[in-house]
Amino acid sequence: MDIKWKNYSHSIITKTVVFIIAILCFTGMVRAFVEVEIVNDGEFSSVTKDHYLESRAYVHEFENLISDLTRLLGEYKSEEYILSGKTIRQDEWKRVEEEVYYSEYQNSRSYNPELSEEKNFENFKEEYADELTQAKEQMINDDLKEFHLLEQNLEEYEPLFYASDGTNVFTNSSKTKKEQFETYPAYMIFEEYKRELYPEETEENKYLYRITEQLDGLDLENTVVFVAFTEQLLTQKTEEWQEGKAIATTNLYKLLGYLAGFILSFIYLVLVSGRKSFNDQELHFRPVEKLYNDINILINIFLFSLWAVFVDDVFENMVNMFIITTIPISSLGLLLIMLLVKHVKNRTLIKHALIYTLISKLVKFTGDVYKSGSVGVKTVLIVIGYPILVALTFFMFPITIGVAAWFAYKKVKSFQTIQKGIEIIKSGNLHHRIEVEGKGDFARLSSNVNSITDGLKKAVDSELKSERLKTELITNVSHDIRNPLTSIINYVDLLKNEKDQTKAGEYIEVLDQKAQRLKLLTDDLFEASKASSGNIPVDLKKIDIVSLITQGLGEVNDKIEAMGLDMKLSHPHDKVYVTADGKLLWRSIENVLSNIFKYALEGSRVYIDIEDLNNELRLSFKNISAYELKYLCRRINGAL
Repeated sequence: MDIKWKNYSHSIITKTVVFIIAILCFTGMVRAFVEVEIVNDGEFSSVTKDHYLESRAYVHEFENLISDLTRLLGEYKSEEYILSGKTIRQDEWKRVEEEVYYSEYQNSRSYNPELSEEKNFENFKEEYADELTQAKEQMINDDLKEFHLLEQNLEEYEPLFYASDGTNVFTNSSKTKKEQFETYPAYMIFEEYKRELYPEETEENKYLYRITEQLDGLDLENTVVFVAFTEQLLTQKTEEWQEGKAIATTNLYKLLGYLAGFILSFIYLVLVSGRKSFNDQELHFRPVEKLYNDINILINIFLFSLWAVFVDDVFENMVNMFIITTIPISSLGLLLIMLLVKHVKNRTLIKHALIYTLISKLVKFTGDVYKSGSVGVKTVLIVIGYPILVALTFFMFPITIGVAAWFAYKKVKSFQTIQKGIEIIKSGNLHHRIEVEGKGDFARLSSNVNSITDGLKKAVDSELKSERLKTELITNVSHDIRNPLTSIINYVDLLKNEKDQTKAGEYIEVLDQKAQRLKLLTDDLFEASKASSGNIPVDLKKIDIVSLITQGLGEVNDKIEAMGLDMKLSHPHDKVYVTADGKLLWRSIENVLSNIFKYALEGSRVYIDIEDLNNELRLSFKNISAYELKYLCRRINGAL
C-alpha cells in the first residue's frame, strides 16, 4: 500500500512539474513572439534578410505615403474640385436619393400610388430639392474633412515626396524634378507608366506589390510620383532595422527553444493524461471533469480573446503584468485542453458534448415516436413535443429550429421522391425504382411501391414474351404448313389428269406422306396451343442428354449426309443428366437442327457443345452460314 501511494504521489508531482514547465515555455514563447511582432513592429522574416532595402519595414515607410497620395490625386485632387461636387460618384448620389425617397417620400401624403414610379420620383426631386441639396453639401463637407486629414497626414511622413497629376501638386520638398530625386541614395520614381527603383535590391523586395497595386488605380498618363530617402534618414532607418533584426534573431532562438520545451512537455502530458502512470491502460475521470466539451471549447475561445485584448497595451508598458495575466489564463486553458485530450483518447469528444446530448435525446424521442403509433399519433406528439423542447432549450433555439428544419426537409424530400417516382411509374417506366433512405413510413411505402412495380414488370414481361412466342409460333407453323399443303394441292391436280395407274399410285403415296406431315404439324400446333394455355402434359424424367442428342442425330442422319455436314459433338466424359420431358426437349432440339439444315453451308462443320454448370446445363449449337450475315438476314426475313 505504501509503495503504491509513493508511486502515485511521484506521478502527481511529475505531472505537476511538467505542467509548470509547459506553462513557462508557452509564456516565454508568446513573449518572444509578441516582443518582435507587436512591440518592436518587426518581423521574424528579417532574420533571413541581408539588407534593410529587402525588408517589409522599408516598403512600409512608403506604403501609407503612397496610399494617401493616390487618394489625393485620384479622388479628391483639390478643394475646388471637391466643392464642385465632382468627388460625389453618381452611384453614391443615386443611393442617397433612393434612401430619402423610400424612407420619407413614399410614406408621405405627397406620394401618389396611381402615378408611375418614374413620375413619383420626379415629383420627389422637386419637393425635396432643399433636403437633397443639404445632403449633397454634407457629402461635400465630409470629403473636405477627409481631404484636409490626408493633407495633415502628409506632414508626418519622413521620406521626401513629390506627386502631381499635371494640375494638382502635393510635396514636402522644394525639389520637383526627377533628376533631383535621383541624387538620393534610395528612391522610387513612378512617371506615367514607367517606374525606376534604386538601389537595385529594392526590386527583389517581395512586399513591393503593396505599393504598385495602389498606383495601378491611378490614371498614370499625366501623373508622376517621386519618393526618396535622404542619406541621414536611410542611415537612421537602417540602424533601427538592424537593431530590430538583432532583437528578432535573439527572440527567434528563444522562440524555438521554448517551442521545443513546450512540445516535449505537451507530448508527455498528452501521454499520461487520464492515467496514473505509463503502464496504466485505464482512463480516469474525476467528478470535476464532467464539463461538456463544447462548453470547454467556448471557454477556451473566451480566455484567448480576453488574453488577446491585454497583449498589445499591457506588454509594452508592463511586462510583469503581461506575465501575471498570461500564466493563469494559459494554465486554465491548458487544463481544459488536457480534458479534451482525455475525451479524444476515450473516443468521447463528440459524445460528451451538450449539443450532441440534447440532439441525441431529441433524435431518440423522435425515433420512439415514429416507431410506434399511426401517422396521426406521431403528428400530434410532434406538435405537442416540439414547443416544449424549444421552451426547454431556448438558449440554443437556433440549433433546435435547425434540427427541426433539417428533419422536416428530409421528410418532405422523401415524400417528393415518392411522389415523383410514382409519376414516372405511372407514365409507363416500370424499371424506375424509388430510393428512400431510412426505416420510417416513407421508406416502407417506397419499398411497397417498388414491390408492386416489380410485380407489374414481371407480368408485363411475361405477357410480352407470351405474345412474342405466339407470334413466332404462328409464323413458323404457317411457313411449315404451307409446304405440305402446296404439295397436296399440286399432286391432286396431277392426279386428276393422270391416266397411268402406276404414276397415280406414286402420286397417292406422296399425297399420303404430305397429309401425314400436315397432320403432324396440326398436332404440333394443337400441342403448342395447349402449352401456351398451360394445359400440355409434361412427363419429367431423368434423361442422359448426350444419349438423347446422339440418338436424335441418328434419326436425321440422312439430312446430315445429304448436306455433307460434319457434326462435332463436345461433352463431358461423365454422363450428364437433366430432368425434362424427352419428347418435348427433342422437339426443341429438332427445331434448332432444322434451321441448321436450312441455312448451313454444305460440307461445313456443325459444333454441338454440352457444358455442365453444376446446377445448370448449357447446350449450344454453332454452324457456318451458307450466306453472308446480311444476306442471311434478308432470306430469313423473306421466309418469315
